[in-house]
Amino acid sequence: MHGILPLWKERGMTSHDCVFKVRKILKMKKVGHTGTLDPGVDGVLPICLGNATRLAEYITDAGKVYEAVISIGRSTTTEDAEGDTVEENVEDKHFSRKELEAVFEKLTGKITQIPPMFSAVKVNGRKLYEYARAGETVERPSREVMIYSIELLDNEDAYSGKEVTFSVRIHCGKGTYIRTLAVQIGELLGYPAHMAQLTRVMSGSYTREQCVTLSELQLLADEERLNKVIRPLETALSDFPQQEITAQNEKQVKNGMVLPMHPELVEHDKLVFVEQQKAVAVYVKHPSKKDQMKPEKMFPNID
Repeated sequence: MHGILPLWKERGMTSHDCVFKVRKILKMKKVGHTGTLDPGVDGVLPICLGNATRLAEYITDAGKVYEAVISIGRSTTTEDAEGDTVEENVEDKHFSRKELEAVFEKLTGKITQIPPMFSAVKVNGRKLYEYARAGETVERPSREVMIYSIELLDNEDAYSGKEVTFSVRIHCGKGTYIRTLAVQIGELLGYPAHMAQLTRVMSGSYTREQCVTLSELQLLADEERLNKVIRPLETALSDFPQQEITAQNEKQVKNGMVLPMHPELVEHDKLVFVEQQKAVAVYVKHPSKKDQMKPEKMFPNID
């Protein structure tokens, strides 16, 4: 069984819990997830099966869409609702939709974030949350992330109150911390803030509508209808140009040989060779041989 299972991760479970349960339901070992979702977050978690596990990094690197509830007025140790209060501002707050959208515009494009202490980023060989749980604070390396868009999910013209909440949809690139983005929104408004709730509604090309829960997956497995939900591994490659194998290059591609650079790799990072719409290999520019390309992933005997 090779393909992508768009799983809806429910709150209270870790991503590793999901992988363990999918292995048990599908009775297979070669299963991997595509980027951790915190236990308190629900949403789209594509699971790679069989040969598709070779593509996990592509889905992890792809864009994500989240729906978040941002709370203005209180910051926490974890930057979400689960942490202890760090700072609280109980004065009445007033800001308009236009002011909020101006803040969003400042945080759109390439921005710099410092990962929260309660995160899995490693510093000196230890995860940040291990330092945090031990009551230690270390210097955290900043990172550049891409925010494609932030949009409000209501029609309000003005926001006011001691603690103001609003819902947003965020389209972002790899490595973005929505918790930290919530804090950054608060900083630009002049108040402490945290992320009150988070749901991932899209990961790569996989959407909420395509997902099944673990209980629904069990039912489909019992009824031998898994083909209804497992997507072909090629769906993880839909962002890249494709080239049909020819009689002239079939043997070279299937043997993973270095080939002359294909014109598609001038504008794109990857090129997918296919045979009857089935992926055979993913080629990339050769790191040291100019005008040459080499295979990055191979999919032999994918049937």
